Amino acid sequence: MKFSQKDIAQIQEKGLSLKEIEDQIAIFKRGNKAVKILAAATLGNGISQVDNKQADKFICIFEDLKNNLKLLNFIPASGAATRMFKELYVFVENFDPDKDSLQEYFRRNETKKLEHFLSELHKLPFYEETLSSAIKNFPEFKNSSADIQKYYLVRSMLFKPGLELGNFPKGLVPFHRYKDFTATAFEEHLYETGTYAEKNNKANLHFTVSKEHLDKFKREYDEIRSRVEEQTGTTFQIGFSFQDSKTDTIAVDPSNEIFRSSTGEIFFRPGGHGALIENLNNLDADLVFIKNIDNLVTASNRKEVAFYKKMLAGYLLKVQQECFYYIEILDAQDFSETSLQQIIQFSKDQLSLSFSNDVDSLSEVEQIHKLKQLLNRPLRVCGMVKNEGEPGGGPFLVEFENGDSSLQIIEGAQIDSKNPQQKEIAQNSTHFNPVDLVCGLKDYKGEKFDLNKFVDPDMSFITSKTKDGKALKALELPGLWNGAMAKWNTVFVEVPVSTFNPVKTIGDLLKSSHQPK
Repeated sequence: MKFSQKDIAQIQEKGLSLKEIEDQIAIFKRGNKAVKILAAATLGNGISQVDNKQADKFICIFEDLKNNLKLLNFIPASGAATRMFKELYVFVENFDPDKDSLQEYFRRNETKKLEHFLSELHKLPFYEETLSSAIKNFPEFKNSSADIQKYYLVRSMLFKPGLELGNFPKGLVPFHRYKDFTATAFEEHLYETGTYAEKNNKANLHFTVSKEHLDKFKREYDEIRSRVEEQTGTTFQIGFSFQDSKTDTIAVDPSNEIFRSSTGEIFFRPGGHGALIENLNNLDADLVFIKNIDNLVTASNRKEVAFYKKMLAGYLLKVQQECFYYIEILDAQDFSETSLQQIIQFSKDQLSLSFSNDVDSLSEVEQIHKLKQLLNRPLRVCGMVKNEGEPGGGPFLVEFENGDSSLQIIEGAQIDSKNPQQKEIAQNSTHFNPVDLVCGLKDYKGEKFDLNKFVDPDMSFITSKTKDGKALKALELPGLWNGAMAKWNTVFVEVPVSTFNPVKTIGDLLKSSHQPK
């Protein structure tokens, strides 16, 4: 494929090389590369179950060691709230208050969820502000029918003059209304962090945000800082970063020709949350908690969340200590045949690693090399919840091309649904990924891993999109907790579904779990 000088200049300005672009084009031509799942991870077979007594022990490990560790809460928060309000945008566009009644609209469009939502508008955390805006900006509001008032209220939520919430970053949408104030998702993350990742009354958080939203987040922190510090007794160090433009990917048309904008330039798209492995790699921390911006609880449930976060952290530290101990033994080459077998068994039992070759068939030198290579990797302990129909990736045992296998978080799009055997394995999945991770980013010498070395580029995947009414194929980089962490060591631990309360649509804010008591 030939590139013009203008193309080359645009590619270089992105911080990319021609080879990287050609590699991306090759992926489009190749198509999605399905992973080979060997089994769904289930309780006792890839997912550990921890009782309260064991949990208390893990929490003690975390509490005993945390003062010597750099703790950090890493929260992807670059998403806009537009998708949250998608159904409301459709409603405003299609409902004609001069011709329709709400009942006719509901019947015609079969929108039971919208009907329920509009009947419970008063429970939204920003209802009072929405009502004030509607009264101010629609003079006829007070004398209108209940149907028309609901229409005006929705318009006041979405547009100017009004709250214009659909244009907010998701992290700055009000999530919970308490007696004296309303808390955004951003503010709630500070409260949560103060319950489990505080050390000597200090806590560190890092948010990945869109460049255009940075000032909004900083202003929000200035406004809430004194309140949060007073309520938590904690001072917060807040960091922000953006997705690096060099992680953007090209798009192609259905014929795999480069998709261009109306001005003839190459059209680049953000590479998805997998690009954030760069942001994570740039941070210095021993223990990192990762959680999505929209997965939050109200004040009365924070203790439960903190309990399980500390449990996962203690679990990681215990496994990490064992890894470090065994690597040091291998380093010193001071071991017996029995201790070597012990290390092999630990790799299989605790890390669910299996090897393409029978380890016993390798020479001692080869065994040491193989085991050090497998043990000396970033470690993550991932909370998994029982599958109750929520969307999201799941925990599986996956085989790689070299024949080795390990635990992975796999999205549905990565599984070959046309293969009956693979489809059956996927259907046997009992748990899904709520994005509740604790990560160890340093090796046994206390040095940072280069996380880019542990990405599996084959786990990128192609999706279908449109731009200006034209079909295109987009390339998503290996997801942050999928292919970007494919070569990490992984442990799955069950956590209760009550710790998972995402807000994917505006209607989720009406659930009892998001109504402060």
